[in-house]
Amino acid sequence: MPHELDKILISEGQAGFPYRLGELRGSTMYEATFGPHENDFKHVSKIILEVGEHRDKALRKFTKDHDGVDIRPGEFQISKDELEKAHGEIDKELLESLRQAIKNVRKYQTEIFIGSKNCPGIKYKLIKPIGICVPGASAPLPSTVIMTAVPAIVAGVKPEEIIVVSPPRYKGTIHPVILAVCHELGIDEVYRIGGAQAVAALALGTETIPNVKKIVGPGNKWVQTAKQQVFGFVGIDSIAGPSEVLIIANNKANPAWVAADMLSQAEHDPGCAVLATDSQTLAEKVLDELKKQTNHLDRAEVTIKCLKEYSKIAVFVSMDHVIEFANEFAAEHLQIQCGDESRTIADKIENAGAIFIGDYSPVAVGDYWAGPSHTLPTGGGAKFSSALTSNDFIKSISIIEYDKEKLAQSAEDIIRLAEAEGLDAHAKSVKIRQQDQAR
Repeated sequence: MPHELDKILISEGQAGFPYRLGELRGSTMYEATFGPHENDFKHVSKIILEVGEHRDKALRKFTKDHDGVDIRPGEFQISKDELEKAHGEIDKELLESLRQAIKNVRKYQTEIFIGSKNCPGIKYKLIKPIGICVPGASAPLPSTVIMTAVPAIVAGVKPEEIIVVSPPRYKGTIHPVILAVCHELGIDEVYRIGGAQAVAALALGTETIPNVKKIVGPGNKWVQTAKQQVFGFVGIDSIAGPSEVLIIANNKANPAWVAADMLSQAEHDPGCAVLATDSQTLAEKVLDELKKQTNHLDRAEVTIKCLKEYSKIAVFVSMDHVIEFANEFAAEHLQIQCGDESRTIADKIENAGAIFIGDYSPVAVGDYWAGPSHTLPTGGGAKFSSALTSNDFIKSISIIEYDKEKLAQSAEDIIRLAEAEGLDAHAKSVKIRQQDQAR
């Protein structure tokens, strides 16, 4: 009897194979933001305009409309007592794990930071203050705070220059684990406001929430569309779509582990999981494992839905074709489970947000522990952008300083180039100095 997941297994050479893979990438990109033709896109624009005009009053209105919680402006901010209480009541073993994760991220981000380097012709300045969007999903996401705030702190942004916003989805407020992590990091400006209205507040400022210079962090279509629309007023990290993993595996891979890794992304709802392999046998075994393992998941229904809509098991005729596809797909997370060939294959990957090499490097290691931020480019964005790092919280300023002799050496060339472009005043700005020098 056919199973509802059977259709996700496709093979190179079948009719429509390239189209189905291209359609998969298109569907994940579509889920990132609302299109300009959609009413929800226009509604986001309305939210931003109203927050800009009516400020706290608009925040209260849209929080009530979208989150079902009526919060007065004086209640937007989480008090320091609430933050301290959440920190004091957190499970002690969990707190120790969070502290070690913070330590790991801090170490990695410090090692890659370029802002402390002294290079001629350039200086680096902090981008501050910053705003962090933390999703208010059914499960708390303290890792989002760590993976966005710690890189900023390493760059030199002070905790008091970081503003965290998150929707009031947990008993009308923010989950205490998120509050505990904020307190652990010294962040005490936390607001129970989310969605497009929170992004608008961070970009434009209200009576209660100050505006920032850059907004980072994940979120649903409302958040990402709002980030897209306020870009220019402020900087943003990226437009983040559904979480995704592409697993490159051969017949040496453990099919149960591959299936588990696919499910770890598909459960995000929406989440995208793709297996690309040159082994028909492995593909069929992974499909069987997916059918078995989904029966034991708490979120089985939504996970199966994501597997059917945003996931594939694709069998290619060769590993070279797998690698070619991987570089075109440019996955957020790329796992390589090909035994002793894993590192060689990794060397051939040009486009990925993060590469996880070997059987013992599941995405969860990067999500919580290893050190690189899990805020990664999605939707093929890895072709032109990178993971969020401490370097994203600095900007560079070019330094040009010529003296009289140096300008004289270059003057004729500069004048010639300016006149070639028809910019007479540019040329004269150099000529006038040469004339004064000749007197």
